[in-house]
Amino acid sequence: MKLNKSNLADITGTDTLIKPADTSFDLTERVLQFGTGILLRGLPDFMINHANNKGIFNGRIVVVKSTTTGATDAFEEQDGLYTVCVRGIEHGQKVEENHIVSAISRVLSASNQWDSVLECADNPDLQVIISNTTEVGITLMQDNIHHTPPVSFPGKLVAFLYQRFKHFKGDISKGMVIIPTELIPDNGDVLLSIVLELAHQNNLETSFIDWIENANFFCNSLVDRIVPGKLPAEAHQQLEKELGYTDELMIVSEVYSLWAIESSNETVKSILSFADCNDGIVISPDIDKFRELKLRLLNGAHTFACGLAHLGGVVTVKQAMDDASFSNFIQQLMLREIIPVITKDEISRGDAEDFAEKVLDRFRNSFIEHKWLSITAQYASKMNMRNAAVVKDFVKEYGYLPPHMALSFAAHILFMRSTKADDGNFYGELNGEAYPINDQHAAIYADAWKENDLEIILTKLLGNEAIWHEDLSALPGVKNEILHWLQMLMTEGATAAIDQAGKQKKELIR
Repeated sequence: MKLNKSNLADITGTDTLIKPADTSFDLTERVLQFGTGILLRGLPDFMINHANNKGIFNGRIVVVKSTTTGATDAFEEQDGLYTVCVRGIEHGQKVEENHIVSAISRVLSASNQWDSVLECADNPDLQVIISNTTEVGITLMQDNIHHTPPVSFPGKLVAFLYQRFKHFKGDISKGMVIIPTELIPDNGDVLLSIVLELAHQNNLETSFIDWIENANFFCNSLVDRIVPGKLPAEAHQQLEKELGYTDELMIVSEVYSLWAIESSNETVKSILSFADCNDGIVISPDIDKFRELKLRLLNGAHTFACGLAHLGGVVTVKQAMDDASFSNFIQQLMLREIIPVITKDEISRGDAEDFAEKVLDRFRNSFIEHKWLSITAQYASKMNMRNAAVVKDFVKEYGYLPPHMALSFAAHILFMRSTKADDGNFYGELNGEAYPINDQHAAIYADAWKENDLEIILTKLLGNEAIWHEDLSALPGVKNEILHWLQMLMTEGATAAIDQAGKQKKELIR
C-alpha cells in the first residue's frame, strides 16, 4: 500500500507512527518554498506540519522545484505526503518516532510550471517564503526577471514579488515574510541586497522597490538539524513493512532541531505562529548567540577532534562517544576549554552548558553515521574559522594553551602530513594505509613536513598567515605546548595522548 491521501485512513502503523490531522488537507496555502531538499522537508516543513496538527498555523506549503534534475512524480503520487523518521538521543533517552507530514500541498516545477508559480503570488493568504536553494544559491548574477523562469533564485523571487506587487496594486499589507535558510551569514540581509540590485538592473518601478523595502520582511535565519536522507535500503524496507505502507520520500532526521529567525517585529511573530508550539524555533532580535554556540561547540568540537579521532583509528563520531576516554576528551574540551571563553556578552554559562549537553546527545546518535574523515575536508580552513579565535581567547585570558586544544592542534598538524601523488592529490598515511587530504592548503603542510625538525615545522605552519591570517606561534607558550603533544602522538600514539590529556585538569583562574 502506497502512502497517499486515499490510503491514509487504512494505515494503522505502530505506536511510533504519528499521522496528520484529518483537517490538514483542507488548509489554505500560506507558504511558498523554493527547494525540495531533505533539510527543508526535515526541519521547517516538519515544524509547520506539527503546528498544523496542533491547530495553530493552519497553512500548507507550495514547493517550487528550481532545478531541472529529478522529477516531482513521487510527490504527486503520494499527494505530498512523506514520512520523517526521528531517531536519536534526547536527555539521555532513546527517541524513535515516525511522522507522516502533510504540510506540502503541491510541488511545482519552475522550468515547466512557472506560470503556476506566479499565480501563487495572487493568493492573498500567502504570507511566508522559505528557501534553501543549495544548487543555485543566494548569488547575484545578470538575470532577466521576465524570463520563464528567471535563471537564479533571487531572480525568481523578484519576479514573484513583482507579480504580487502588481496584482495587489502595491498594497503594503500584502508583503511577505521571507526567510532564507541557506547556510551563509546574514542570509536575509544578503538576499535583500541582491533582490534590490536585480530590481534596479531590470529597470523596475521605484514604487516597487519601495514596496520591497517597506512591505516585506527579510529575516536572517540559522538552521541546524542533521537530516541524512533515506534510511539504508534494508532498514527502509523493514520499516515500510512495520508501518504497513511504502514511501518513496521517507527520510530520517535526528531529534535535535533549531530554526533561529532574526526579527523583533510583532507582525512577523504573528505571521510565524508555527513557532508557538515548536521548541526548536526561536524568533529573536539577534541570532548571533545561536550561531556562535553552533560554530564553537558543535562545529568547533567536530573540527578539534576529527584528526585526532582518525589518528586513533576511530571511524565515526558515535564510535568516539562509545569510547570512555574519547568521550571524556570531547566533554572536557567543550566544558572546560571552549565554554569558559565563549560565555560572555549574550551567552551565559547555562546557555552554553545546555547546548553542549544537546551536542553530546547528538554525537551519541547511533542512527547518524558521521565519519570523522569526512569532517577533515578543508581541515585547515575549518580550524581557522571555527577554532583559532577560541585558542587565542583562552591563551589571552588564562595565559596558557589547555591540553585538549593543544592535543587537537597537534593532531591536526600530524594528520595534515602528506605527499603529493601522481594523480595530483595529497595523501597522508596511517599504519600503511593512505587517506586523502582534501584541503586547499595541503601543499603548505606537505612542504613544511619536508623539514626534519618538529620545531621548525611548527614554526612554519603556526606562523603561516595564509592559513591563520596571523602568526599563531607568537602566542605565549603555544608552540611549545603543541610540540609536546605532537611528540607524544608520534612516539606513543593517539590513545596514550588522549589518556594523558584527560589527567591534566588545571583549574581555571580568572
